[in-house]
Amino acid sequence: MALSKLTYNSLNVTAAASKGIGFDSDPDALQADYVGGSMVFISKLTASTSSTLSFVHGASDVDFSTYKEYLFTFKNIHSSDGGTDAHFLFNGSIDAGSNYTATKTSTHFNYYHGEDGADGEMAYRTNADFAQSTAFVTLTVNGNNDNDGNMGGWLRLFNPSSTTFVKHFMAVTNTMHAQPANQGCQVAGYFNTTSDIDAIQFKMVTGTIDAGDICLYGIN
Repeated sequence: MALSKLTYNSLNVTAAASKGIGFDSDPDALQADYVGGSMVFISKLTASTSSTLSFVHGASDVDFSTYKEYLFTFKNIHSSDGGTDAHFLFNGSIDAGSNYTATKTSTHFNYYHGEDGADGEMAYRTNADFAQSTAFVTLTVNGNNDNDGNMGGWLRLFNPSSTTFVKHFMAVTNTMHAQPANQGCQVAGYFNTTSDIDAIQFKMVTGTIDAGDICLYGIN
């Protein structure tokens, strides 16, 4: 069997984000080709004693219609209050942010381990899940508002502009618990509406988001 070889000068593999090496139309040449999706930055909100942080379609370059998946990242989210007042919440809107009352069904479980090595556990939280509720979804519980206390994590929202299907979401967060302890939460659910979700809002159950960044990305 004869072997084919590629000439160095025929390679077209200019580096590019989210691309790998693939064959082009020339049987003796290669090119940089798409091998998967890419993450496109859309918007960033920075908290400063903020009662809410809202991403609204059509405002400040926010676009909830172009991509089939959106990613929110939470970095150094610090609450003005601690303990049971430091739950971090989110909700969606179907009227461009006039009301954040989209109907949803969701699940919630968390895992916990104290700094003293005690009380390691994982549990499903029936007081934080929803069945056809319009209330804000709890993403973290019992945060620590010490100077070094904060929360990090992400939320994924799938195809929010669909007018055919419900809109699924998934979130993973990790926070410094008030005890103090490490606490992680995993939340999943769906907005039970065929109207498009065109705004997302974040807030604490009481008090404010003193500091931290939330970034929004579109996933190709």
